Amino acid sequence: MALSTPVLGVIILIYLMVIFYLGWLGYKKTKETEDYMVAGRQIHPYILALSYGATFISTSAIIGFGGAAGALGMGLLWLAFMNIFVGIFIAFVLFGSRTRRMGLNLNAVTFPELLGKRFQSRFIQGFSGALIGIFMPLYAGIVLIGGARFLESTLNINYDIAVLILTVIVAAYVITGGLIAVMYTDALQGTLMFIGMAFLLVFTYIKMGGVTAAHSALSAMSDLVPESLTAGGHLGWTAMPAFGSPIWWTMVSTLVLGVGVGVVAQPQLAVRFMTVKNDTALNRAVLVGGPFILMMTGVAFTVGALSNAYFYQTVGKISVVVAGGNTDLIMPEFINSAMPSTFVVLFMLTLLAAAMSTLSSQFHTMGTSIGHDFYREFIKKGELGQTINITRAAIAFTILASVVLAYILPISIIARATAIFFGLCAAAFLPMYTGALFWKRMTREGAIASLIVGTFSSLFWLAFVHKSEAVPLGISKAIFGVDTILSGTWTVVDPILVATPIAFVVAIIVSLMTKPTPQEHLDKCYK
Repeated sequence: MALSTPVLGVIILIYLMVIFYLGWLGYKKTKETEDYMVAGRQIHPYILALSYGATFISTSAIIGFGGAAGALGMGLLWLAFMNIFVGIFIAFVLFGSRTRRMGLNLNAVTFPELLGKRFQSRFIQGFSGALIGIFMPLYAGIVLIGGARFLESTLNINYDIAVLILTVIVAAYVITGGLIAVMYTDALQGTLMFIGMAFLLVFTYIKMGGVTAAHSALSAMSDLVPESLTAGGHLGWTAMPAFGSPIWWTMVSTLVLGVGVGVVAQPQLAVRFMTVKNDTALNRAVLVGGPFILMMTGVAFTVGALSNAYFYQTVGKISVVVAGGNTDLIMPEFINSAMPSTFVVLFMLTLLAAAMSTLSSQFHTMGTSIGHDFYREFIKKGELGQTINITRAAIAFTILASVVLAYILPISIIARATAIFFGLCAAAFLPMYTGALFWKRMTREGAIASLIVGTFSSLFWLAFVHKSEAVPLGISKAIFGVDTILSGTWTVVDPILVATPIAFVVAIIVSLMTKPTPQEHLDKCYK
């Protein structure tokens, strides 16, 4: 259902005016480097929770993972549980308070700088900044794809034009207003997202005759699962895949664990903990963040799976067939065909908000990682003065890289690319980040070893073993003449289950074998 009414134009115009006002407000309040980087460390708990949640939940969750649920089923609701338990409770209560205090003690304004100063290593800061700057554009690119795909199907505009529209709008307030503008706009966008997803859930159940009727209809469709999915272990859209099957490994190791655990080590989320003035604000934010994540992920995964029953009842086809084999189009197709036109307008704003909130944080994080952590602190050894202008230039560069990827990445890539980036962050950063906060005995050498081993073991597994990436990349085929250097179950085990434990073990062994960090520095870190 294409919408091109004057009312739609007015609604979008009002929305953009508010967004640009909040961006201008952020610009006016940005006077020092600390304002641009960590929002002056004075952010309200409500704004923190919504900004964190809106950054965490993007179009990749709603469109990409909703579409994955349309293909694989409601087993993805385990990811919703992991997102709340690990991504909100563990992250805020255990990691958040220590991150905030250590960041303040060390005067760190970025995630790589926190790690670099804790271990007194410019290499850690520079390498971490470069890693984020190189690989986060992949994540930003698929968020752009998610937002642009919905604009394409809803407004009937060219996909390339949709990508440019989203990019220009977000870049305008991120480059000028810094993290204050990002978090202010995130809070507004998070509120819109919550309302939009609540309406989506209610409308879906009304359309399908109620909760019981909808789920019963979906359960009765298990015999309609395509043969290709059945062979991989798919047992129906309301059941978990067969234990140990390729689809089970994809769902559990790549999607549930890859994203559910990897969220703790996301640089654009960890920096949020350094924006509040005390631990009480972090604890209060949990009360807002938990329900927000439940509404975002729980609804997307449930509706994505239920779309199969709706399409079968209306057109006699399952969702992935209606979407032409592109799972990234399942949610847009369902919303545009099943929902009333007034809701489509609301949900378009919801997805715009989801895309823009995550993109703004990604652009800011990529820019600070390249401009501040890699160029200023690692290359120039901190000799340059003001960071803001360098960071703005770096943001512009990484935005360009993200746009290029949004144009060239293949179909059905959103959920997969999200899991790749989250898994890489878990392997590279989580052992070092955990040790930095909770283990005083962890040394600079142990941190460097875990960073390098985690990074390259994850990339090696992606390129040579995990067939979802190894086969299309073709590196293993070109070098060794085989699609993957291992066979059987190993080819469906996600890198996070291999690289992250190895990095943890290396961090512990090397730290115990090297000289402890001076007590004076530890006292400064943990005071």
